[in-house]
Amino acid sequence: MTLGKKDNCQDCKKSFNLVKRYKNTNLCEKCFGLGVNVNLGKNTNISSRVNYQIHPKENLYFKFRVFFSLIFYIVLFKLLIAAGPQLVIIKVYAIIIAVYILFRHGLLIGYIKGNAIRLTPKQFPGIYKSAEIQSKKLGLHKIPSIYLMQAGGLLNAFATRFFGRNYVVIYSEILETAYQKGNKAVDFIIGHELGHIKRNHMTKNLLLFPSLFVPFLGAAYSRACEYTCDRIGYVLCREGSKTGMLILAAGKHLHSNVNIDEYIFQSNKETGFWKWFAEVLSSHPNLPKRLAEMKNNARL
Repeated sequence: MTLGKKDNCQDCKKSFNLVKRYKNTNLCEKCFGLGVNVNLGKNTNISSRVNYQIHPKENLYFKFRVFFSLIFYIVLFKLLIAAGPQLVIIKVYAIIIAVYILFRHGLLIGYIKGNAIRLTPKQFPGIYKSAEIQSKKLGLHKIPSIYLMQAGGLLNAFATRFFGRNYVVIYSEILETAYQKGNKAVDFIIGHELGHIKRNHMTKNLLLFPSLFVPFLGAAYSRACEYTCDRIGYVLCREGSKTGMLILAAGKHLHSNVNIDEYIFQSNKETGFWKWFAEVLSSHPNLPKRLAEMKNNARL
């Protein structure tokens, strides 16, 4: 390694005074710390972009959703051609539905912007830095807007998209855990939500909206997406995967006392129609199943 007085960073192209050189590759300290995906040789400690496996059912259900959505769009196109005088009525109803969906989602974004705390390099810088690093590792072109929001004690986080802009919202109870137990669990949860952005789940759900009329298909696809994002969160922060899952099940204080094997066994023992039906209608798999899926794939 040699030091130079001034050069341009290979990644961000900005000029800086202190240069770190690795086999003719110049990176500023910021890009070096973010793990820029460049070829620096085998002996360097810079992190490369992560590899993850998509859950097979995500691709399967995605194909079904594309199929049924295409049928809907074809039928709708033919109806519009043959509609005649009724075409105006169809357009009016379509506009009303679209405006309602847009207005409802816009209110959510407006509430987040108006009340939640946006994470920046000066606001919760440690969590923001972790999200920045994970975004780089996933190859996201832009770091999503990340907000902290109080939600009456709920332990959760979610990702959404509005007018081409991605958002990640973390409930405050999750972040409190980070300051008590360390950031790893939060890193896993943020990595999970970034996985939704990486996989373009929100855009896909919008374009494939007609397939939601097929019973159970939309929920089944959503559950498969959750499994994929669990895998993404795992490869981004393995150390926080177990704690991150258990916090959602038992809370920020009791999660460390949970016996994972017994929790999974309990879920397998508890059977019946209502348990099965409740999960079939849910957008998320049951938590013991998510833990078991990671254990069965040697991820814990």
